[in-house]
Amino acid sequence: MPETLNGRVAVITGASRGLGKAMAIALAAEGASLALAARDEQKLGETAEACQAAGARVETFLVDVTKERDVESLRAGIVSAFGAVHILINNAGINIRKPIHEFTLEEWMRVTNTNLTSVFLMCRAFIPHMKGHGYGRIINMTSIMSHVSLPGRTAYSSTKTALLGLTRALAQEVASDGITVVGISPGPFATEMNTALMQNPEINAQFISKIPVGRWGRVDEIGSLARFLCSEQAGFITGTDILIDGGWCAQ
Repeated sequence: MPETLNGRVAVITGASRGLGKAMAIALAAEGASLALAARDEQKLGETAEACQAAGARVETFLVDVTKERDVESLRAGIVSAFGAVHILINNAGINIRKPIHEFTLEEWMRVTNTNLTSVFLMCRAFIPHMKGHGYGRIINMTSIMSHVSLPGRTAYSSTKTALLGLTRALAQEVASDGITVVGISPGPFATEMNTALMQNPEINAQFISKIPVGRWGRVDEIGSLARFLCSEQAGFITGTDILIDGGWCAQ
């Protein structure tokens, strides 16, 4: 089959591991060139090698996407390396699990800046370079915590719900340029962020009991969804988000 993203340039934050890595590999297999951004140099290099093995051109950037100066430097570096930008995947995110009265302001702001403010900074920086091509894709990694929640998730759920609102509004701003904006709301996936939960037999069993399909999600399933959303066939999907949660939110 032909490579459906040949000639497209994709920027992916949080690309060093987990869902970001899976999406990078999936897009690489479709012929996209990749600008991969993260803070972990070693892990980022591993992602780059996997994408290069699929035949993709890859550039890596060490960056803290919560910092305005870093994002501006990233923008300049990517535009210099690739010229155009067609796809932006805002995947960087963190979760701090604790009751709200135990949060420090610094912890609250760390979650907010990583999960929400970074998306604002990235979209502001790169949308001007996405316009004029008649095609563009922005994927924001929301969460089932945009729709439901659990105790100890006040910061995470708040930021992911706000990100869904940003997705809806931004989609209307850029629709006339042929740019779609879609959220992906993953449920429980087998990623590094959830390792502690998966390794606790009691908590792991509790999670599995709430997933109708009876298992954690596989990261390659997120990669396949991102690949489709970046395709021409997904051009009429915008201003919404897609739950990929094994039926969690259907209950």
